[in-house]
Amino acid sequence: MKSATPLVCWFEECNKDSVDLVGGKCASLGELINAGVQVPPGFALTTHGFRQFMQGAGIQSMVGKVLDGLDEQDMDKLEHASRAIREMIESCPISIELEDLIAESYRKLSVRSCVPAVPVAVRSSATAEDLPGASFAGQQDTYLWIRGMDDVMHHVRRCISSLYTARAIAYRIKMGFPHEQTAISVGVQKMANSLTAGVMFTIHPVNGDRSVIVIDSNFGFGESVVSGEVTPDHFVVNKVAFDILERKISTKQICYTADLKEQKSVAMEVPFERQNIQSIIDDEITELAWMGKKIEQHYGHAMDIEWAIDKDLPSGGNILILQARPETVWSSKQRAAVSGGNSTAMDYILANLIAGKRLS
Repeated sequence: MKSATPLVCWFEECNKDSVDLVGGKCASLGELINAGVQVPPGFALTTHGFRQFMQGAGIQSMVGKVLDGLDEQDMDKLEHASRAIREMIESCPISIELEDLIAESYRKLSVRSCVPAVPVAVRSSATAEDLPGASFAGQQDTYLWIRGMDDVMHHVRRCISSLYTARAIAYRIKMGFPHEQTAISVGVQKMANSLTAGVMFTIHPVNGDRSVIVIDSNFGFGESVVSGEVTPDHFVVNKVAFDILERKISTKQICYTADLKEQKSVAMEVPFERQNIQSIIDDEITELAWMGKKIEQHYGHAMDIEWAIDKDLPSGGNILILQARPETVWSSKQRAAVSGGNSTAMDYILANLIAGKRLS
């Protein structure tokens, strides 16, 4: 790191040990970049920047008073507290020093991307997010296709305020995470102009099968898949031979894409003739599965990965990883050992064959 307490830093300056500085999401992006995975570039407002904003705006103590004594079961009071805190944060100006740092980083990102006022995704990255054994992921906000300095600053504040959604407040109370010890970072990442996007699990999310990789995809940005607004195309790939074992092509009626006139992400109807077409070709499925396996090997456990295929990049280098977090459902379950030392997918397959189990 350039400084012991930077207010803004680039993703490549971070790694998996930087969670306290840039939160789980941005730390993971830095780790992926340093592992040689193709990730859209970006920078993060660090937790130090977040704390400087909260203290400089004079609202840290006010937030504590609003949260004091809340009951996780009282949704009316939680919603009321959330609205009050979020309005307070989003209406506060960011200090000139911090605004200059964010503006200069955004300018450099635009130059680096060769796009004036480059469209970005503004992503919340909480320090308690994406941790094995906890399900904080998805509790804070992400905003897509944000363009121009004023909009970036507005959505940075919105991301900070999303640390105080009613759901996030209730979950922290339930899990015993002190509110004052939970900080947030905000990632500003070059937007992938997605032809197709989706999610990938390096373990079967339904039955916990560790010998396969599961890929869900739809046209446009991955928002429609992550939010569950469409039933995506579904592929199950063997983790050793990379054969496609299962293929389900869904009727995909909507997708999210960029409205270039309005400069924002919008939901659009998929043309009728494309609704039942496979949204990702087989070669891309195989390459994605290969990348997923490499990411799993790097981290040493099953992963939940967001990806996109950028239509502005040439084939062969257009598959981008947008996010990778630990899979928390099956990974936390202890499976009975069939034979000792199952460390690879092939070990797992052979062990189940020895035990006479049917492999899906």
